[in-house]
Amino acid sequence: MKFLESHWQEPDEGIWEVRGGRKHFTHSKMMAWLAFDRAVKLVEECGCAAGQNLERWKKIRDQIHAEVCERGYNTSKKAFTQVYGSDALDASLLMMPLTGFLPVTDERVRGTIEAIELELMQDGFVLRYRPREENVDGLPGREGVFLPCSFWLVNCLHLIGRKKEARELFQRLLDLRNDLGLLAEEYDHREKRQLGNFPQAFSHIALLNAALILGDGQDDLALK
Repeated sequence: MKFLESHWQEPDEGIWEVRGGRKHFTHSKMMAWLAFDRAVKLVEECGCAAGQNLERWKKIRDQIHAEVCERGYNTSKKAFTQVYGSDALDASLLMMPLTGFLPVTDERVRGTIEAIELELMQDGFVLRYRPREENVDGLPGREGVFLPCSFWLVNCLHLIGRKKEARELFQRLLDLRNDLGLLAEEYDHREKRQLGNFPQAFSHIALLNAALILGDGQDDLALK
């Protein structure tokens, strides 16, 4: 927390560790907010010691939230964007309602989900972002759809009431598993094969979280 207090305002390479230079990534700021929010909750709900830090952490938490809502939201796009002042989208922002940063009922969150569906969906799955936009990655070529992002969309669709579509996407993702039930981080829809790090824990964690959300806390969801 001490480190974040003095560094959260700095630009960084973001969740995807891009090579196009440091920027003020909206997702990074949101995750800094998450750290302060959970630190406050650990003190208030679990009795963890915080010394004289609690009120300062609350103030910083509120400051980050206000900044993200002001600088990370594009009013003409009606969506939160990849970096401050940008038009480019980033699927990592599907995490916004999942972290509790804003409720899924917020029109800005719904607009972000819809914009990502419109611009980052490819053959029924979700890209992380468009690498050539904003020259954010500094790399040529294309990449596959990113499986954790597709699971995040499953969660969001379910939470906004589109439960049938959420389950259909979830099943399409399950169908990508190999004979051992394992997933990589990406999928190449053209070559019909998995790409990148394999097996990828990030993908399997996202799968399990999606299963829990789809089950609404029940045990009736079978991973067939």
